[in-house]
Amino acid sequence: MTAPSPLWSTFTDPLVRQNPVTLQILGICSALAVTTSLPTALTMAASLTTVLVLSAGVISLIRRHIPDTIRLIVQIVIVASLVIVIDQLLQAYLFEISQSLSVFVSLITTNCLVLGRTESFARLNPPGRSMVDALGNGLGYSLILCLVGALRELFGAGSLMGLQVLPLVEQGGWFTPLALMLLAPSAFFILGGLVWAIRSIWPDQAEAPDTVPPEVEEGT
Repeated sequence: MTAPSPLWSTFTDPLVRQNPVTLQILGICSALAVTTSLPTALTMAASLTTVLVLSAGVISLIRRHIPDTIRLIVQIVIVASLVIVIDQLLQAYLFEISQSLSVFVSLITTNCLVLGRTESFARLNPPGRSMVDALGNGLGYSLILCLVGALRELFGAGSLMGLQVLPLVEQGGWFTPLALMLLAPSAFFILGGLVWAIRSIWPDQAEAPDTVPPEVEEGT
């Protein structure tokens, strides 16, 4: 059996095993704030992935011409320019969702995932591999965001993508929406559960304990 190519591993590793949200705990703010419904989660995921891929490609192309002293400033300017374009497109074609996302689209500029991949990978690798890495990380982020958004919308409103899935009590059905699922703490609990589940399947993802309790001697 042939080993997977480095490019394939670069793309697939961030999806689950090296997921930027569950393993590296990046992008948590948007995961908590914009996942009240699946449409907003999908829009945020698509926006961040687009910005991440394009910024990785641009930064990789000019990586040999960026002085080290101003590299972070250049990266932020490139990312911010792309975010402005994405924000304007959302306001033009998806105005209601853009209003729901509020300032969180603009905050993609300072998202740790975007700056982390441009600084640690795109700045050191050719454009093709950098964009593949960015796409893998963007899809890994999107997977978690959409899963959390789907669970919160389903149990918080009984719907998915705005379509009623569970019959509500006030409409003669049996389901009573869980108001907690539409609040930020529910996203925190769901993310915590996902982190626990993934690290239970792959124990090597768990961090080593900061301290080790002293051994108790027998007879004391």
